[in-house]
Amino acid sequence: MSIQVSSTDFRVETEIPPTMRAAVYRGVNDMRVETVPVPEIGAGELLVKIATCGVCGTDLKKIHTGSHSAPRIFGHEMAGTVVSAGPGVTRFKPGDRVMVHHHVPCGRCYYCRKHTPAQCPVYKKVGTTAGLEPSGGGFAEYIRVMDWIVEQGGVLAIPDGVPFEQAAFVEPVNTVLKGVKLLNLQADDTVLVIGQGPIGLMHAVLARRTGARVLTSDLFAERHAIAARFGLREPIHAGTENVVERVFAETGGRGADAVILAVGGNALIKTAMDAARPGGKAMLFAQTQHGEASFDPAAVCVDEKTLLGSYSSSFEILDEVTEVVFGGYRNGFDLTQLISHRFSLQQAVEAIDVASHPKADSMKIMIEPVPGAGAT
Repeated sequence: MSIQVSSTDFRVETEIPPTMRAAVYRGVNDMRVETVPVPEIGAGELLVKIATCGVCGTDLKKIHTGSHSAPRIFGHEMAGTVVSAGPGVTRFKPGDRVMVHHHVPCGRCYYCRKHTPAQCPVYKKVGTTAGLEPSGGGFAEYIRVMDWIVEQGGVLAIPDGVPFEQAAFVEPVNTVLKGVKLLNLQADDTVLVIGQGPIGLMHAVLARRTGARVLTSDLFAERHAIAARFGLREPIHAGTENVVERVFAETGGRGADAVILAVGGNALIKTAMDAARPGGKAMLFAQTQHGEASFDPAAVCVDEKTLLGSYSSSFEILDEVTEVVFGGYRNGFDLTQLISHRFSLQQAVEAIDVASHPKADSMKIMIEPVPGAGAT
């Protein structure tokens, strides 16, 4: 990369290569590891070298459904090191370890004022890229962080002693905590969390922090074993038990005060609604694809059950999220325990395949351009 500015305008820690490796989306189910240019940065922007990036379910849906045009470089659960800072950047310098959000709300529009920041027009703009159409870019060696992301708090310094892999969980934990808060749980509530993949497990842990009793449902006994390490010890084995009947048995015949559906599959919406008590709540978290689903409307009207959804993150709770992730790591809340597979960037296609076909032994999948860098 040729940088035609003076040393007072740009601070560059090391020689930055002109090209890099990236996992490029070329069409439906078509991912290729390619050589692409390292993105140039401008005023107010950062260039960050990626240490680790989690594979998110939304990445997989984009890859498998063709909802986004090609080519693109996905990946947004990312952390790394600042290697270059553009003119006007004062809060960060080369060498800083950071976690980066790929979008931030404006904080001023109608939707932000109504506390639905994921609907903010600015939030819908992606502000990090590894080149091509901005799409996150974490499945690459370097990302460009645009000025409004830097200015509006989308870049967080990682405290000493917290590894990149833990920091990469800030974004997904934010989305989860936002949903849990929406339920307004009470200490005497019983919550059912359907699905104990990484997202479902985090929902269960954060719901339990409110003092509520938490039941967890999953097909895989191995996932319940991982959940038990986080204090979740009331499993329902969905492959052999009737989930709704078990919930009613555990609640004196009432049903759960709240049900969190943390896996895709519209057929499970009925299970979630059936498991909720009269006057209870069922929250959809993983239903991010448009389509149609059926449920009993009398359950909403006559039984007064609430069907609601939660999508993406909220910067209103960012301080609490960072304390959960950064402070939690120092106090035993080690989210790196959820990582089952780590792949190099050269193995990114395999990583996507493993994440796309979850098995009993697969949880969080990470792509790390430099193997082992995420653990530091």
